[in-house]
Amino acid sequence: MNALEKQEEAIAKTAGTEEPIAYLTSEYPAPTHTFIRREIVQLRKDGLDILSYSIRKPVSGLDSPPDVEAQSETFYVLGQGVGTYLTAHIGALLRSPVRYMKTLGKALRHRVPGAKALLWSLFHFAESITLAAQLKKDRIAHLHNHFANSAANVGMLAASFNRIPWSLTLHGISETDYPAGLLLAEKVAAAKFVACVSWFGRAQAMRICGPSQWDKFHTVRCGIALDELPPETEPLRGGTTKDEPKQIICVARLSSEKGLPGLLKAFAGLRNKGQNIELSLVGDGPEQSLIEAECKKLGVDPFVNFLGRKSEAETLAAIARADVLVLPSFMEGLPVVLMEAMAQGVPVVASRIAGVPELVEDGVNGLLFHPADWNGLEKALADSLTQETRTKAMVLEAKKTIKRYFDIEIAVSPLPELFSDAIAGHRRSEVSADGQGEPV
Repeated sequence: MNALEKQEEAIAKTAGTEEPIAYLTSEYPAPTHTFIRREIVQLRKDGLDILSYSIRKPVSGLDSPPDVEAQSETFYVLGQGVGTYLTAHIGALLRSPVRYMKTLGKALRHRVPGAKALLWSLFHFAESITLAAQLKKDRIAHLHNHFANSAANVGMLAASFNRIPWSLTLHGISETDYPAGLLLAEKVAAAKFVACVSWFGRAQAMRICGPSQWDKFHTVRCGIALDELPPETEPLRGGTTKDEPKQIICVARLSSEKGLPGLLKAFAGLRNKGQNIELSLVGDGPEQSLIEAECKKLGVDPFVNFLGRKSEAETLAAIARADVLVLPSFMEGLPVVLMEAMAQGVPVVASRIAGVPELVEDGVNGLLFHPADWNGLEKALADSLTQETRTKAMVLEAKKTIKRYFDIEIAVSPLPELFSDAIAGHRRSEVSADGQGEPV
């Protein structure tokens, strides 16, 4: 049986169950996590019954129709009202008092040290029982979390109380660093499988867990929906005349891990060497005032545009108009924004960190520089803007890379079999436990 036949068989098995699969995140939908929505949509297209759950509602307004639709069909744990919480907890305590107290004990143990963490573990327990009640009502067969954060704490507890299989997807180094990293080994032990968006992230998680858990890890890429990208038209970008500046774009949160002051230094170096260029920053964040001050200090503030947070469609359109997209980060997972640029034929320059080299092959489909090497960044940007023949060749290779590996239909293809195996394995263990006279 080839890989495609195995995938189709797994989809048929999972789709054939009357009980759906649940997806849980801290905030869904979210403008910065559109890859989760794409994953859910694609799995539904493949025939799986996926229901979405979130701890809280989006903190900012949604302006994309797909996000608005996703919000309308999502169950939110917070904001359900005191009556819902009381009903869930009283019902759980009366039906399964031992399991209820065991879940409380797990919540109190699964935390980092400190009084604040102790308080939060009680909140997680309260949320998990409320979520478990809704999962039971919806006849959920499997619960899957994106990110090993507090929502994963809630998901792990809810799945344990309901005695359903649980899994999670890991995205970046923040999930292996403190505080999340301190709790990761226990989450992996509880999970039926762990999906990792990059080989690098997979290796970082495996170093935290014992070899007995390594078989649980699988590389499952994030992906993009190629048919949702704006159509290519000519001219897309600046620099079409001698006097028109070429456009550099960076889509990133304005925070310390994105390395934006270093990008400004490289940008200023190019301006000082006569490059007619402008820089647009798409995103917001806590360091905006610091970055604005750095622009003034370097004398480039007239040439840097702070565009703020944009909708998904607006961001894709802004990328399409650029001459190059740059990502100077110190910390990343597998950046979807690089995929979006590469798929649209926009040259990319990025720091050589984490999962980025698994997407961008230096000199083949984009350019990489060593993180914090701002002279190297300046050279990479200059090469991308001036070496037209080489850049066009890299753009063509970039499109092939995305189509071959990061189209959402291909990216999610391992998941149906993982879900099918997890559900089937869990049911076999239930039968085995029942045969030994143990409660199920």
